[in-house]
Amino acid sequence: MKQTEFLPFSITVRGRLVDFQRPAVMGILNITPDSFYDGGRYREADAMLAHARWLLAEGADIIDVGAASARPGAELPPPEVEAERLGAAVRLIRSELPEAIISVDTCYSLPARTAVEAGADIVNDISGGQFDEQMFPSVAALQVPYILMHNRALPSEMQQHTGYDDIVADLTRYFSERLDKLYRLGVKDVWLDPGFGFAKSLEENYELLHRLDELTSVFREPLLTALSRKSMIYKRLNTTPDQALTGTVALDAIALEKGSRLLRVHDPRPAAETIRLLYN
Repeated sequence: MKQTEFLPFSITVRGRLVDFQRPAVMGILNITPDSFYDGGRYREADAMLAHARWLLAEGADIIDVGAASARPGAELPPPEVEAERLGAAVRLIRSELPEAIISVDTCYSLPARTAVEAGADIVNDISGGQFDEQMFPSVAALQVPYILMHNRALPSEMQQHTGYDDIVADLTRYFSERLDKLYRLGVKDVWLDPGFGFAKSLEENYELLHRLDELTSVFREPLLTALSRKSMIYKRLNTTPDQALTGTVALDAIALEKGSRLLRVHDPRPAAETIRLLYN
């Protein structure tokens, strides 16, 4: 099998440069009561910390902590509530796992600031700065890496905002405009997330997946793909999120072949093993 080519990338984490010589794995830690796959499992401190340790042991390079469910139809909690949840979780993980790279999944500046002050390293924003006009300035002031995701609307409304003349052209314009704003503010490390499942129909998700190389040929920023156990897998297979791991691995492999350099997953080991087979 021909080895897949890979362009190394790096980020600055708390003053040190972290290099990735092959695709990275971001492990999901949901501390929400209502996430679509594992909501409610890791809300208590012991379970939260145990899962963080498990993610690292299974091959995650980064732990992505989320305190607000972004599943279709969900209502986001108030920023103050989310900030309290995220701050406590990050402080706990940082105290017990001081070398871990911690990302926080939030679309509001208050939880982002609170989490970074508690020890988080990366801000992962499903809104691309659209839900809070202070998000971009806050990330610039915090000087942390930022994950810019494509989206069109709040989770409660996003499936009413599907439909694209050309989905790749739309994402290219979206990312270009927002990258310009971020770089003008002084943000240095930005990753791009095409936002599978966010304001996209089942067919649009698959079109985007198979055209990812068009995005990776345009942008120098690393592309993150988050496909893990999503409805685009289990609805097509007529199954459930619990039964969507095999489908996740298959689509992650396609994303890697199309140039994705980070995989955001619930199950790090299969993702890490897929990467090893493609890039060893």
